[in-house]
Amino acid sequence: MVEVKGRRDYNSSRRREQAEQTRRDIINAARGELFANGYTGTSVAGVAEAAGVSPHTVYKAFGDKAALVKTVIDVAMAGDFDETPVPQRERAQRIFAEPDPAAKIDLYTRGLAETLGRSGRLHLMVKSAAEADPAVRELWNRLQSQRLAGMRRLAQHLAEAGCLADGVIAEDARDVLWAYNSPELFELLVVKRGWDLDRYRDWVAKALIAALL
Repeated sequence: MVEVKGRRDYNSSRRREQAEQTRRDIINAARGELFANGYTGTSVAGVAEAAGVSPHTVYKAFGDKAALVKTVIDVAMAGDFDETPVPQRERAQRIFAEPDPAAKIDLYTRGLAETLGRSGRLHLMVKSAAEADPAVRELWNRLQSQRLAGMRRLAQHLAEAGCLADGVIAEDARDVLWAYNSPELFELLVVKRGWDLDRYRDWVAKALIAALL
């Protein structure tokens, strides 16, 4: 029997949708396990059970535990499952297009507070586990490299747009941004001192404006 092309395409599309839903279920399950049990207490087997799949399915979709956690953090930072790179997203484009330097910083810190509100504690879990596990240390280093690259792009944009104060060069701006958007500062103010995200955002915005503009 000759299979009708339309049905073949439908079946292929349905399989892709099912695979994507399974992937999302695993990511959501992993996030729940991490918040419930911490990095060390989370296992691929536990994630698989929570997601209703086999451990083999988790390994096949993500690789090892560190790679799965990296995906969980990426999704938490983005706020959705869309794989569009951050520099191409609407918020980043609004920052780049905004003519007023202080408004640029305001837009950036609003996004920062939202992002760390979703992902900050996950970053801190990885940092804590990295001290004893080389695989996790590699993941932590990758996360820090990505964060530094993002701050380099923003600092270069501020420099090219003429936003930086006299005497502030792009490399200095990069390092200041790197310090103020760190998970460690989020931990000090939000996790340990109990600041809410609005207070944290306002303080970081004022600090960055005073230091850079």
